[in-house]
Amino acid sequence: MAATKKSAAKKAPAASAPAKTSRTAASGDPGGSAGNGTGDTADQDIPAPRGTTKEGITYTKDFDVKFLKVQHDMLITERKALLGQANRLEDEANSLIEDGEMGDVQFDDESGEGDTMVVERERDLALSAQARQTIADIDAAIERIANGTYGYSLVSGRPIPRERLEAIPWATVLVEEKVGGIGGRR
Repeated sequence: MAATKKSAAKKAPAASAPAKTSRTAASGDPGGSAGNGTGDTADQDIPAPRGTTKEGITYTKDFDVKFLKVQHDMLITERKALLGQANRLEDEANSLIEDGEMGDVQFDDESGEGDTMVVERERDLALSAQARQTIADIDAAIERIANGTYGYSLVSGRPIPRERLEAIPWATVLVEEKVGGIGGRR
């Protein structure tokens, strides 16, 4: 009888850690910019979402609603600015075409260099393309906020430090992964 009481008196096991789900960390990575280069990474242990707000922000144990709302607003603001910049640069490049024939390179008598119009146009187009790539990265980050994977590395699934996300809200990897450390690109 004493043995029965002892087993009944044993404490119940402690509650386990929050449930984790095997979700791929590459969710919302349209360009496959991380992982194995194909847009797919091995399944990562990203914590299950704790809930979703009426605004569509899905929060987790590592990233609360307040932080994600601020990040979402920063992403939207940056997206608008970059879209305006990309459009302005493309307009400038197109106006350079209209101002003169691109094939008509005139050489300066003193410097011997060709017309800078071609160089300016190429620079404007390159900067516009770079802005549009960042817009795509921002769109992917906004999608990750909606599906609960924002703030987790696309390579390892580990949380990205808040300081990094505050500096670069569309960051997708940890600094050590970016520079080729742990979980570096293949």
